[in-house]
Amino acid sequence: MTNTPLDKRTAFVTGSTQGIGLAVAKSLASAGANVALHGLAAPQEAESAMAEVRAAGAPDVIFLDHDVSDTKAIDAMLKTLQEWRNIDVLVNNAGMQKTASIADATAQLWDAVIAVNLSAPFHIMRALLPGMATRGFGRVINIASVHGLVASVDKAPYVSSKFGLVGLSKVAALEYAAKGSKASGGITVNCICPGWTETTLIQPQVDARAAQFGGDRDLGIADLLSEKQPSKRTSDPSEIGELCLWLCQRAAHNITGTSIPVDGGWTAQ
Repeated sequence: MTNTPLDKRTAFVTGSTQGIGLAVAKSLASAGANVALHGLAAPQEAESAMAEVRAAGAPDVIFLDHDVSDTKAIDAMLKTLQEWRNIDVLVNNAGMQKTASIADATAQLWDAVIAVNLSAPFHIMRALLPGMATRGFGRVINIASVHGLVASVDKAPYVSSKFGLVGLSKVAALEYAAKGSKASGGITVNCICPGWTETTLIQPQVDARAAQFGGDRDLGIADLLSEKQPSKRTSDPSEIGELCLWLCQRAAHNITGTSIPVDGGWTAQ
């Protein structure tokens, strides 16, 4: 017998053409979920992601390419989703980061990061949580960051957006905590807070460090990890995917309002 705890369930994962988002989508697909993928991707990249998710086990897959920094685009995306299927699992993973000091950060940079990292999850949650409550089961997993728990220099917009996402998730968790039941699985809202994870998001920082070591990427990564991540190991996106899948289990019905670090001890210091 195959393990398909999400059989007949449907998941929507934003920012899911690569990295953590794609890994999450594949983990949910492996448990039997239908999956809506999302991203600003070239057609070939979108088709490749869909093929990977189908191969992982998703019975049905669609792809959405709406710009989540635009509220009108979000409304159109949500309309498409609601015409397709009821969404049982929402993973807000789409994100952007650009380093700049407070003095150098522009208003445009601030607005762009907040729009994608914080406002978009709010608008999507606001639309989808009521339906989850009506059906008695729902999982919202917001991919925050270790920077939703601790700060770093030159990341004011990013850190602010991720701290905000953690706070938003706690409020939503409280508002929906009593919906559903133990039997139905209830509604939970949680954050996962990755530390250094092998994705394109950290590539500019890796490149900058590698340049200090004659272009040696491994030495650049080791230098980054030595500062903050005590395990001195990066996480693989698939590990975040497996954690998301575990949070979707019915047994996790009382795990809500949490922010789970996957950071090799970074925030334990």
